Amino acid sequence: MFTLGQIMADIVLIAVNNDDIASTNQAKFLLSNNHWLQLDDVESNPSFAIGNVRMWFLPKRILWEDHLDQRWQAATGETVTEIIFPSRHAAVSGKPCLTLHPIGVPHHPLGDEPPFGGRSGFAPPPNPRIASWWRLLHRKWETQAIPEFSLSLEVTHHGPILDVPALFIEVGSTEPYWPNEEAAQLLAEVIEEGLGFEDDFSNESWDETNHGEPVLVTLGGGHYAPKANKLALEENVWLGHMLANHSLPFGPQEDPGILWKQSIDAALASTGIAYPGGRIVCNVEKKSFKGWQRQLIYKHLESTGIEVVRSNAFLEMVKGCQAGQ
Repeated sequence: MFTLGQIMADIVLIAVNNDDIASTNQAKFLLSNNHWLQLDDVESNPSFAIGNVRMWFLPKRILWEDHLDQRWQAATGETVTEIIFPSRHAAVSGKPCLTLHPIGVPHHPLGDEPPFGGRSGFAPPPNPRIASWWRLLHRKWETQAIPEFSLSLEVTHHGPILDVPALFIEVGSTEPYWPNEEAAQLLAEVIEEGLGFEDDFSNESWDETNHGEPVLVTLGGGHYAPKANKLALEENVWLGHMLANHSLPFGPQEDPGILWKQSIDAALASTGIAYPGGRIVCNVEKKSFKGWQRQLIYKHLESTGIEVVRSNAFLEMVKGCQAGQ
């Protein structure tokens, strides 16, 4: 068991759902591929440690396991700086797919109870690793592609409620594919490499040296974030929240309501928390909106000092920032 003398100040928490075969399979490979230390149970649930990473097995309903960061710290004295959720992914399409996404339900009316967890009008900070892991997944896919499966980012959606950056890394999209061990092994390798298991836990994430670099928030498009999928494959791109059309609900032109604005504000605020000192910019999927809706979005972003960038301009911004370092 881990002793108090081995407690580290800041840790990355991997939250495993024992009721989810895609989650437990990823955890199985993480445990078998590496030398973990078993900890005392936390809230009567098994937990393990390696370097600055902890893995915690939770019984079920992971989308409603709120405040895991606070609960871990209360139980162990360690500060959680981010949470990774190995998970299954469900989709009506039924197509097998490996996905990554941030979480939150910023578009739900305040006071309403979202159907899949989270707090209405709120989005936890997006994990700054999402774009680098997206690129890592694609690099591994070149030699480890799994027949039938595809790869995609997803937009921001569902719970739980957290105060620290989070991402889901998933095997989808229907029950026959969730137990796929090739997929679980591949995603476990992404987690291992992405967290630097073999490199003294040094890894690519945001820190003070990235001050001033652009961070992309996307507005509009479908659930599988086509614009972010493409842009985040470019080196040195940082991704914040991605809001699909359904997360930017407008009423009629004469009374557009506030939910679209609430959603944007929540996404921008939490992206700023995830990337302190970052230059937050937005890409708007023009075809997703009516003209008057776009104008409202542009006017609102201008009022908050957020620049709207086209794809090519954003990539030039990224290149320029790197060249200046």
